[in-house]
Amino acid sequence: METALPISATEQAMQLEWNYGAHNYHPVPVVLTRGEGVFVWDVENKRYFDFLSAYSAVSQGHCHPRIINAFIQQAQRLTLTSRAFYNDKTGICEKFLCDYFGYDKALLMNSGAEGGETALKLTRKWAYLVKGIPQDQAKTVYAAGNFWGRTLAAISSSTDPSSTRDFGPLLPGYIIIPYNDLTALEETFKRDPNIAGFMVEPIQGEAGVVVPDEGYLRGVRELCTRYNVLFIADEVQTGIGRTGKRLACDYEDVKPDLLVLGKALSGGTMPVSAVLTSDEVMLTIKPGEHGSTYGGNPLACVVTMEALQVVNDENLADNAMAMGEVFRSRMTALSQKTELVKSVRGRGLLNAIVITERPEYGKETAWEICLKLRDNGLLTKPTHGDKIRFAPPLVINEDQMHEACDIIEKTILNF
Repeated sequence: METALPISATEQAMQLEWNYGAHNYHPVPVVLTRGEGVFVWDVENKRYFDFLSAYSAVSQGHCHPRIINAFIQQAQRLTLTSRAFYNDKTGICEKFLCDYFGYDKALLMNSGAEGGETALKLTRKWAYLVKGIPQDQAKTVYAAGNFWGRTLAAISSSTDPSSTRDFGPLLPGYIIIPYNDLTALEETFKRDPNIAGFMVEPIQGEAGVVVPDEGYLRGVRELCTRYNVLFIADEVQTGIGRTGKRLACDYEDVKPDLLVLGKALSGGTMPVSAVLTSDEVMLTIKPGEHGSTYGGNPLACVVTMEALQVVNDENLADNAMAMGEVFRSRMTALSQKTELVKSVRGRGLLNAIVITERPEYGKETAWEICLKLRDNGLLTKPTHGDKIRFAPPLVINEDQMHEACDIIEKTILNF
């Protein structure tokens, strides 16, 4: 009689998710149990470089002691009141955010998708109450290749069939134009007087770290001002030091009318997002017209302030700038050694390499490389088939960066 082989802790965890969870993700097959700084460990106690940072949510590093300490202290005191009552942290956090980023008002939510949706609702309210667009005629413009979440509002702006297929009907009032194309933007503004806002990522993350031409963001700002359209910057992934500046918009010294933040806003401890804007825009929404039970909860507010203070105190934007230059230099050198790496792109510590498909793997080439990277002690994931995104925590030092680049180089050259 055959004896069943014992199942490993890794297989057991993955099987449980498969049996009892929705099949809406396709994770790299590794089961993580602990994280510290730039490293994570799996249930077999193998250590890895984390080069995805939970899509930039753990920019301050896994379990940053200052953020965790702030979390614990507040969690033992008061976690949630809802917004039916005031608490002693929300107003302090809102002032902190406004001072930090230079806006009049902040509206706190939870996920990045909620932040984007909040920006859309504010834009529509402003369109009717301030700009004077006829009721239910307001339109918003988006760049092709955008990604800001999985809600119906978010996917209605998507050009990715896997986001939209079998989820219709999508929301009306959306116009999609090419990214990095000021001519298309101006023609759209000229053609339709009922445009309320243009929402854009300063660098497209999910599309494969697509960096626009120099001057694009300045052009967007100028056109939005000229045509009285709100410029909405989706900096959920690119903001808070990730690209080597406080905000990616800072590369061109432009200030959007609405700034959407999330992910690293809490240092990876809990979902926190925020929309920052002017009094003119924010005060169009009245009591009962928008909100969230958890939005602006005292626990979120405390970790948000500490997470942003850590970015300042540890000069993480400057470090992202310096370490990003090291990374791109190493990857550019690698691209000259192998045709497998077609190109390297990015800013700060938001980078990607474009992979040449191998006949034996086809569209799975980048995925197979990521599995080999995992075997060699580095975790990341492909996006849009042939691109591999690399976004380690901003606390990475130069020795760690070179060690990680050695892993990437060895993996690709031996692939």
